[in-house]
This record gives sequence, structure tokens and C-alpha cells, in this order.
Amino acid sequence: MAERVIIVGSGPAGWSTAIYAARAELKPLVFEGAITEENRLSGTLPLGQLALTTEVENYAGFPAGDLKTFLETAIDPDRLQFMNVHEGKHAVTGPELMELMRQQAINFGTRIVTDDVVEVDLERRPFVVRTLGGTSHEAHALIIATGARANYLGLPSEEAFKNRGVSACAVCDGALPRFRNKPLVVVGGGDSAVEEATFLTKYASKVHMVHRRDKLRASMIMQERALGNPKIQLEWNHTLDEVLGNDKDGVTGVRLNSTIDNGKKQIDASGVFLAIGHTPNTGLLKGQVALTEKGYIKWTQPFRTLTSVEGVFAAGDVADDYYRQAITSAGTGCMAALDAERWLASEGIH
Repeated sequence: MAERVIIVGSGPAGWSTAIYAARAELKPLVFEGAITEENRLSGTLPLGQLALTTEVENYAGFPAGDLKTFLETAIDPDRLQFMNVHEGKHAVTGPELMELMRQQAINFGTRIVTDDVVEVDLERRPFVVRTLGGTSHEAHALIIATGARANYLGLPSEEAFKNRGVSACAVCDGALPRFRNKPLVVVGGGDSAVEEATFLTKYASKVHMVHRRDKLRASMIMQERALGNPKIQLEWNHTLDEVLGNDKDGVTGVRLNSTIDNGKKQIDASGVFLAIGHTPNTGLLKGQVALTEKGYIKWTQPFRTLTSVEGVFAAGDVADDYYRQAITSAGTGCMAALDAERWLASEGIH
């Protein structure tokens, strides 16, 4: 028997979708992803990108406080071992917030499968979903909430200092105490890099923008913004060679390679922000849904989560290359659940 709705993905969008769908008595089935080394390396483990972060200070409803007792009473005891619940007053961490969302979805009857969806058939009705584990499932409605992963350079030192000074989201992390009034580094030369660097000047003492060429790729207005900001210093014709740091302090600086000679340069910094783009996790669709030029799922109606295939909806960063925030992802998750519920009702599927 076909499911009313299957949700693929387990970030803020996926769990928000599941909560609303479950409360609407749609009995959603969520594929949260598999726990594999391949997913770890690509940043696509269950619970999404937020589970790879530390404190989350900008998610509404979670001011800093002593959350330990709340977490221990709210979360299934079997899941607490994965969370490393923090002692003392702090903002909610990414893993804690994601576990709370997951538990909230379970509380309303969401069923969860810890497996990757590797293939979908959207030409059949009901849709067919196939998993890495070799199972097949049918669904009348499908919600894709697989997110987008930040692009990294792949340096071992970059990986070693993730969440200890290396980040791919200035808006998410820039205001953290470790970055305030400290020199920071932004790697990239496009509009996103300028936006990240400009945002960070609110907190940093100086922002070094590292770009491999002698001219930014950003639009002219963004270039003017970077060149005219006294707190931004352009490090032209350089690439990031290594992130420097130690176990006690985290990131302490970077070493750069010159792209025009064999020269190297070392810069003191407390943080490194990669602004070299994101890759949406749309590979499983294999061209069955219309995508944007950047490869994100295209919403076909303004303020709706509808895709080019009737009955398929998209939520979160897999369809958003602009905001990319946990709270906006959760919001579109709610929208996708409501859109799916109303579509199913219009089709007479209850």
C-alpha cells in the first residue's frame, strides 16, 4: 500500500515537514539518510548540516540557558548518547536542536528509516522510492528536503578545525565570541564571498579576503563594497595552503600560497570562512524535476513549494540558494507539508 507522503531528508526542513504532516494525520515516512563513511566525508549524514555546527544563537525560541534538564527529559534516552549534552548556560547546539526536532516529529507519529534514498521514479503513480538498502516504497506525495552541502577545499587541516574556527556560514557563526574583535579570513571571490566578508566586518577587527586572481568575480557593486570597506583587506593572487591552529585555541592563522610565484604568506586569524559555493543534494532526482541554473530544485509558483512534477514538493536549502538558514528551511518545511496535504485532499487521497 502506498504511503500518503514520503519525506526525504532530515534537516530543519525535513523535520518541520514531518511535524506538520504528522499532525495532519498523513502518517509521514521519513528517510533520514544512512550512517556511512561516504556520507560523513560529504557532509550528508542524518540530521543535516546543522548537526555539524556548534552553538546556534539565531534560531527563534532558543535563548541561551541551562538546557541540560530540558534536553534529558525531552529526548529519548537512547538518543542522548549521540548528543554530548552540554553543562551550564549556553545556546542550543546544532545536534541538540536537530534531536529536539526529530523527537518532536516522532511524538506525533512520524516513522523514520535510517537509510539513503538513491533513486526515485516520478513517472509512475504512485511514485517509487528506492533505498541504498535495497527496499522500494510507493508514495502518493513526495517531499524532497535533502539540503545543500557547503563546498570545502578538502585540506586535512580544514577538516581538523571545522567548528573550531573553520566555517562555511558567516551569518550562522560570525557573531560567536571566538570571532569577535579578531582577524578573520574569507576564501572566495564571488558575490557570496563579499557578502560574507562584509557581514563579518561587524564583528572582526579585520577581514582578509583570499582570492586566487587579481580581480574579484563578484558583480561590480559588490566589488566596490569590498574595495571600499576599510576593514577588508584583499589578499590577491593567493590560495589557502593550510589552516593553522592547535587543540587549545582552535584556528590561529592560515598559510597562503602565491599563484604567481613560489611565495608563501602567513596571516594570524581566529577564523576561516569558506565562501566557495554550495552543492544542492539533487543527484537522486536524475533530471526528473526542473532545476535552476545552479542545480537547485525550481519552485514553479511564488510562495509555494510546488515543483515541475505534480505531487512532488521541495523544502529547505535544496530549493534555496539565497537565505540558507535553519529557520527559513524550517519555514519552507511547514509550507511543503501544507501544500502536500492540500494537494492530497484535492486528489481525494485521505
